[in-house]
Amino acid sequence: MKYIIVDLEATCWENKDQKKINEVIEIGAVCINENKEIESEFNEFIKPVVNPELSKFCTELTSITQKNVDAAETFDKVIERFKSWININENFVLCSWGFYDQRQFIADCNLHKTDAAWLKKHISLKHQYAEIKKLNRPIGMAGALKMEKLYLEGTHHRGIDDAKNIAKIFLKNFKEWKI
Repeated sequence: MKYIIVDLEATCWENKDQKKINEVIEIGAVCINENKEIESEFNEFIKPVVNPELSKFCTELTSITQKNVDAAETFDKVIERFKSWININENFVLCSWGFYDQRQFIADCNLHKTDAAWLKKHISLKHQYAEIKKLNRPIGMAGALKMEKLYLEGTHHRGIDDAKNIAKIFLKNFKEWKI
């Protein structure tokens, strides 16, 4: 079994404009094996097609620049590399902090007319963490890191950095997750 700890960043706007479609602009992921070893990492920017210009809010939140996404390929090409990196024909589960990443992946797969069936193998570490720690409600990744006495490393709201931080929580509670 491979555990793919994934975090997405997507286009966003300060007023959460409901008329605008969010699109993935970064996939950050860490692959952990059954022996609790980090095997590899995946990190790529993606060029949005519906709203190709990043908002000032999005750039400030994520630190992802217009130059980063302009130099990137579109979702349909990057997602094929991501699926190949995972090797979706092997036994794996996608793990993210909440259900947002799975929903956003599905939305982008639909937008780009690519298969989304592989996204069924997913768990929300955020919700399981709340159960494991007997919390009244799920908490954010930064709060979970504090509870675990771990440090947030890198830039919060950057896919690869958040994936690495989530991986630390995942590894510390390795035997507790329900797959």
